Amino acid sequence: MPSHHQHRPLLGLALRVLAAMLVATLFMLGKLLGQRGVSLTETLFWTRSITLPMLLSWLWWRRSLPSLATKRLGSHGFRAACGMVSMGLNFTAARMLSLSEFTILSFTAPLFAVIISALYLREHVGIWRWGAVVCGFLGVVLIAGPGDTAIPLLGGACGLLAALSIALISFQIRDLGKTEEPICSVFWYAVFGSAFMAVTLPFVAHGHDPGTWALLLLLGVVGAIGQLLLTASLQYGAVASVMIVDTTQLLWAILYGRLVWNEMPPSTLWLGAPLVIAGGLVIAWREYRLSKRNARFGRKLTDGRYELRGECAETEAHCAAPANPVR
Repeated sequence: MPSHHQHRPLLGLALRVLAAMLVATLFMLGKLLGQRGVSLTETLFWTRSITLPMLLSWLWWRRSLPSLATKRLGSHGFRAACGMVSMGLNFTAARMLSLSEFTILSFTAPLFAVIISALYLREHVGIWRWGAVVCGFLGVVLIAGPGDTAIPLLGGACGLLAALSIALISFQIRDLGKTEEPICSVFWYAVFGSAFMAVTLPFVAHGHDPGTWALLLLLGVVGAIGQLLLTASLQYGAVASVMIVDTTQLLWAILYGRLVWNEMPPSTLWLGAPLVIAGGLVIAWREYRLSKRNARFGRKLTDGRYELRGECAETEAHCAAPANPVR
């Protein structure tokens, strides 16, 4: 992370807006390639493999190649395997749904992260975040829509599974981040991901016309730049603030849907999308409040006490907690 004087919130927000646009572009290209007959695994291969020469060139130019050294190849390999499954689910959902529907379902990842934190990691989750989870999934129910407006069941299931996988991978990335530089994780993800998908190429790859090859090249370039911008945005701005602008991805998804496929979002999306987005924003806000509280008091335990840094756990009152304690 940069030193304190290098934190530039406006730059972080600008980079995140660009990253959101590139993520929407990535899935638009993946949807187009599916319509041109390019298999899912070949799409995934080019998404990762084109990243490698770009990353190596950038690191060589910055004389940062030693930052790729790691003692956790096994962890990187497992993260890459999970990541390719997640990417596969995302591209499958994008191909089966409209881009706007897929994008909104992807916004449920923070909701799943809260559920995982509470049920598996046994972290304290209060009424604000549980309320955000309920609000978000109520929005999903409205988007799914009854009758003729219902989204395809398999596409919706893939979209929600993709969001769940993103939430699970976020915990893997957090663990890797304890010892690895972000660029190191991106590089080894590309290495292992390319290797895993290359095994499938003899069975699914075939010749393409120049237009399709150009789209595949553009797919890899967009994916690489987008991932670098996502990482850079977190180096210049706080997580809770930069993630708020991720919602701009929906605007690009609607625009691409209109320009490329002449489609408009269904009416149910306008009803459910605000609830899903509101749930994610509430969670981001509460995570920001929690991080500030934890920096002062330590982690909150399941019985309502605090685990102080270097001290014994005390009750909330003994910690001189604020009048409205963070839930």
